[in-house]
Parts: sequence; C-alpha cells; structure tokens
Amino acid sequence: MSDQAKGQDKAAFLVKILGTQHASWQGTITWINRNETQAFRSTLELIKMIDSVVEQEEDGDGACEE
Repeated sequence: MSDQAKGQDKAAFLVKILGTQHASWQGTITWINRNETQAFRSTLELIKMIDSVVEQEEDGDGACEE
C-alpha cells in the first residue's frame, strides 16, 4: 500500500525563483500542505529548508523549525 493510501502525505513545495545573484538563487518556497511561505537567499538555504521539512515529516512531527 502506498504512503498516501495510508494517510501519510508527502511534502509538496512550490518554489519561485525571483532572481539570481552571485551564482545562486533567491526566491520563495511555499509548503503546499501547510500554505506557509518563506523567502530564501541562496540555493543552499533552499535545500536546507526542504531537507528539514522532509526529515520532520519522516519523523512524524510535521512542525517547521525554520
């Protein structure tokens, strides 16, 4: 049985790249499941945000620490 069929939704994100500077992206990320938006200033910061949310959802927490 799939995770979604068990009632466990996967993390879904909408990433808007608003610009580039110093070979990195700046923009916003929206967590679709939570309807929460945060700005990011670099590609590394974006990846860290996504990683922390995915890790929390795997642990079953669901709260955002960013």
